[in-house]
Amino acid sequence: MQGITYRGVSVKSDLFESDHESYRQTVRRFVESDVVPNLARWDEQRSIDRDTWLAAGKLGLLGLSVPEEYGGSGVDDYRFRVVVISELARVGAAALQSGFSTNDDIVLNYLLRQGSSDQKRRWLPGFTTGETIGAIAMTEPGTGSDLRGIKATAVQDGDTWVVNGTKTFITSGVLADLVIVVVRTPRNDGTDALSLLVVESGMPGFERGRQLHKIGLTAQDTAELVFDNVRVPQENVLGEIGAGLGYLMESLPLERLGIALAAQMSAEAAMHWTVKYVTERKAFGKTISEFQNTGFVLADLATRIDMVRAFLDRTVLQHSSGKLSPTDAAKAKLAATELQWDVLDAGLQFHGGYGYMMEYPIAKAFIDARVQRIYGGTNEIMKEIIQRDLFSSANRRS
Repeated sequence: MQGITYRGVSVKSDLFESDHESYRQTVRRFVESDVVPNLARWDEQRSIDRDTWLAAGKLGLLGLSVPEEYGGSGVDDYRFRVVVISELARVGAAALQSGFSTNDDIVLNYLLRQGSSDQKRRWLPGFTTGETIGAIAMTEPGTGSDLRGIKATAVQDGDTWVVNGTKTFITSGVLADLVIVVVRTPRNDGTDALSLLVVESGMPGFERGRQLHKIGLTAQDTAELVFDNVRVPQENVLGEIGAGLGYLMESLPLERLGIALAAQMSAEAAMHWTVKYVTERKAFGKTISEFQNTGFVLADLATRIDMVRAFLDRTVLQHSSGKLSPTDAAKAKLAATELQWDVLDAGLQFHGGYGYMMEYPIAKAFIDARVQRIYGGTNEIMKEIIQRDLFSSANRRS
């Protein structure tokens, strides 16, 4: 049985094989040399250097699922992605993890599923080298998780589509070289439907709005995007016009699985930091770990960590075999992000005043984690998905 080790704390998992553990060593060297020394600076400048993306690409850490004919390795075993997620979480690099996941679990997923051969030849190689950073523009001011409330439009004019609208909360919005934009397109019957168009950096009328100032994930650039009569060529239409909602529903499970895994690995890292702290820190003549309340709280959380990890291991294998359901992805995100918050909240409390100091990793992880229960669909939306499936299944059985 393999385990993920956080400097002495091993989390039991039988998910990985020897190839994954060998790959982990490559990822860990990258993290120690290219990530850890830069974390504070990235926070100060509110962005991550492009050189970091290029270094990750050179080591084969990006775009693993890109087929060989488009410059990738064609690896469809998602466990290698889990290794990258876990190693970044181990050092509290949530902002970089979010950017990598947006590229690999979201944007690349759409291009692989809906992209034409020509589009794949044009765009996929850059996702393996780190030269191309992608974003997806769904959320608009006032829409949030409600995809049916999207108002951005695209109207056909000859062999181009004219895009107008504003998007917000866009991960990698400042650095993105290409953006998958969700828009409304007209139907012949006078109604409209959602479609996906790829807008590339430099297209006239495509403007980056302000970079948003967040309470966490400071180094991850999040921006408003403005589309003012942007002319998008027909060859940049992703999939079929009017089929966008279906494409979104197909791809959201992987996005939610990625969020769940990042949350789980963050919880495991936070447990390590907390156990280490309470076994060394003394109060009233004994270590904090000797107080029964400390032990009981951490025992409960450690049990939940192992239980959620077991479920996530299963969902990873389901995804790799093409069998991950939207409901299981929603359960994974709900369970893991709620767990992450509880572990970080308890860990910060046990750190006392030091937990409120930014030089301690628990503090940074705490503020970085708050958005996990919001993006990718709020946890309230996850409960809605789960309860709908629950009652529809009950009706089918009856």
